[in-house]
Amino acid sequence: MAGFKGMVALITGGGSGIGRETAIGFARGGASVVVCDVDEAGGAQTVTLVEEAGGAALFVRTDVGEADQVEAAVTAGVQAFGSLNFVVNNAGIGGESALTGAYSVEGWHTVMGVNLHGVFYGMRYGIPAILASGGGAIVNISSILGLVGWAAAPAYVASKHAVAGLTKAAAIEYAQQGIRVNSVHPGFIDTPLLEKAGITPGSDGYAFIAGKHALNRLGTPQEVANLVVWLCSDEASFVTGSNMTVDGGYTCQ
Repeated sequence: MAGFKGMVALITGGGSGIGRETAIGFARGGASVVVCDVDEAGGAQTVTLVEEAGGAALFVRTDVGEADQVEAAVTAGVQAFGSLNFVVNNAGIGGESALTGAYSVEGWHTVMGVNLHGVFYGMRYGIPAILASGGGAIVNISSILGLVGWAAAPAYVASKHAVAGLTKAAAIEYAQQGIRVNSVHPGFIDTPLLEKAGITPGSDGYAFIAGKHALNRLGTPQEVANLVVWLCSDEASFVTGSNMTVDGGYTCQ
């Protein structure tokens, strides 16, 4: 288990799925965790699970599409725990399903506001706090659709590709200042986001999506969280600027 004793991690979208498992993973390593989400009930449950795993936690209701709310979450975390070492920009939405020529302008801006602007805000306000704490790491959660295309999801695909580029730019900027920055590109993971899209076990859609992966199944939130936590650990000390897949072989085909 990675050692994070005395360190602090801030995780957006921490109220469920990958964010929740990542929060628990940090807690098991001894870290304190700032859980950010718009879902107050989910965030409170994650706080309980973090505490049960041996860590301290603070929930801050945060809409990552609003810069002032992300800034406030970072400030609250530093005030509560004294420092900030890691930021995991995990919050994301799928958006509407429509071809590019029919995609709503409002829908485009909504997806970009969360999936891209939210990641930028997390870095914009997280980086100064991490620098002030002596360094650390940032992990941005992108997607396999940040590496390849998918019909009828232009905003999602574009936003996730942009996250990969933003990650590389920041990695170059802060490599010699003690901050490593990487992105993680999960395949289709069994999370509430897929449930909202109607992709549930036993459905035709679930079987279709599973078959797109070489392992012929969906991933679990913990399988992604394991990589995220590792990237923040000293074991990944020479890893920065990488776009790493955890996709069951989706992109190797």
